[in-house]
Amino acid sequence: MTECLPWIVLRLQSQRRSPWSKPQKTEAGKETEEHPSLSDFEEKCLPGGSQSVILYTTGLRSVRKTFEDCHAIRFLLESLKVKFCERDVSLHLEFREELWRILGGRVIPPRLFIRGRYIGGADEVIGLHEQGRLKKLLAGIPLNLSDSPCNGCGNKRFVVCSNCNGSCKIFEEDQNDEKCIICPECNENGLAKCPICS
Repeated sequence: MTECLPWIVLRLQSQRRSPWSKPQKTEAGKETEEHPSLSDFEEKCLPGGSQSVILYTTGLRSVRKTFEDCHAIRFLLESLKVKFCERDVSLHLEFREELWRILGGRVIPPRLFIRGRYIGGADEVIGLHEQGRLKKLLAGIPLNLSDSPCNGCGNKRFVVCSNCNGSCKIFEEDQNDEKCIICPECNENGLAKCPICS
C-alpha cells in the first residue's frame, strides 16, 4: 500500500503522529498499541451518515495545505475502494454550515465521519492509516467497484443548473411583463445536485 501512495501522503505521514500511535502499558507492564473501534470516537451523526462514510473537503486552492490535506484523505479512501460521500464546502454553502453546526465551530476541511462517528481531520486520519487501523474502522462499508467517474459530474456531485444555466436567475411572466427571480433549482453558485449520482 505504501508504494502506491502519492508524495503528499508520504510527506504528511512523516510530519505527523497519530494519537493512537502512543504505546500504552498493560497490567503486566508490557506496552501494547491501542486498537480503536468506532465506539472510541465521538458520536456526531450527520444527515444520511448513520451507515455511511462522509468526507468534507474543499476544492479551493487558495490555502495549499488545506487543499493538499483534502486530496490526501480523498486518495486514501479511493485506494481502500470504499464508497464515501464527498461534501465540498466550496461548492455548496449548506455543506459548510452543516459541518460547522455539527462540530460547533468554524472548522477547516478535511473532516471524516464514519457511521455517525467523527474520526477527525487530516492528522488523525493519516495517523490511523499509518498504523493500519483506518481500514479496520471502515470494515463493513460497501465497496466502490466502479473504475470510472460519474458521467454526469465527474464525481463532483454537482452540475451546472439546467434551469438557469448557472446564472441563479430566471425570468417569468407577470401580467404581460417579465420579472427576474432567484432560481429555485440551484444553490448560490448556480449548481444543482447531479441527477445521476446524488
